[in-house]
Amino acid sequence: MTEAQKSPSIEYAAVDLGSNSFHMVVSQVSDSKQTVVDRVREMVRLGSGLDKKNRLSDEASDRAIECLMRFGERLRGLDADHVRIVGTNTLRKAKNARKFIRRAEAALGFPIDIISGVEEARLIYHGVSQTLQEDRGRRLVVDIGGGSTEMIVGDSALPRYLESLYMGCVSTSQAFFEDGKISRSRMRKAILAANVELEPHVFNLENMNWVDVIGTSGTARAIERVVHESGWTEGGITRASMEKLVDAIVEFKHVDDISLPGLGERRQPVFAGGVAVLVAIFRSLSIDHMRISDGSLREGVLADLIGRRQSSDTRAKTVSDMIERHHIDAMQAERVCRTADDIFTQVRQDWELDARDG
Repeated sequence: MTEAQKSPSIEYAAVDLGSNSFHMVVSQVSDSKQTVVDRVREMVRLGSGLDKKNRLSDEASDRAIECLMRFGERLRGLDADHVRIVGTNTLRKAKNARKFIRRAEAALGFPIDIISGVEEARLIYHGVSQTLQEDRGRRLVVDIGGGSTEMIVGDSALPRYLESLYMGCVSTSQAFFEDGKISRSRMRKAILAANVELEPHVFNLENMNWVDVIGTSGTARAIERVVHESGWTEGGITRASMEKLVDAIVEFKHVDDISLPGLGERRQPVFAGGVAVLVAIFRSLSIDHMRISDGSLREGVLADLIGRRQSSDTRAKTVSDMIERHHIDAMQAERVCRTADDIFTQVRQDWELDARDG
């Protein structure tokens, strides 16, 4: 194909409004070749702005909007069908989320989808499966976010088990290290709380027969960096290195004093909470080793978006697999689908919906 015959490149963008950090990734697609051209991450700690009544503070909202205005400048001019912005746990919980979302959409210039925990888990798994260089068999993927932890078991590109748990590095840090003080007793309580959240899911997870454990997102990457640079592991995260990390953290007495190789200053305030959650997962599931993936929610959102536009929708593949495994009446499912499409067509114009809403 000559230069003149090549298809023009199209830019796609995915934005992940997490409880701890906001992420944006922009990719160019031309002739089935995808190239990441921009990747931006800002730690806004939106989840720390939730009060006891689950209302976002003005300070946290303003901090987040400032970030989104910068994101909006980069997104300006992109086709609406080529951008997807997702909100996660904090925006699922916030009682005044609607007010924040109106401001955020104005700053970004695009609508925001508040996704469920299960949909978040599906997209995380999709991001991991897109970026892993080696398939070692059935895998358990663990993503510790700011306010929730997603756990997925899957084969290759297909997720088999999706779960979202109400624990994360921000929420755990707020619950057990809110004043910044660290002690072995507090760490023990934080780990126990994570164990309690995990307990109803342990049986199902243990019986999924996974052979590979993969961590993703900021908490897992930060922990892997610390244990590696401390000389406690040669690669990935081991159970022994996690126990050494717990011992090291409780010696610091205060989160502001945590000084460990590879730990960034911005990760400091929520590091102890993230470690407590991961220790609980290692212990509850008897994990010996976890490797790290660069793919996560935003990569999954981006790949999912591009796939939809190019008629390769992973959602359809997942649904087809579920229909086959659970012996669902395919003809009845098709009738329900047609009815839903008819309803969508009738209300689309009046409700000002676009193709992504269908």
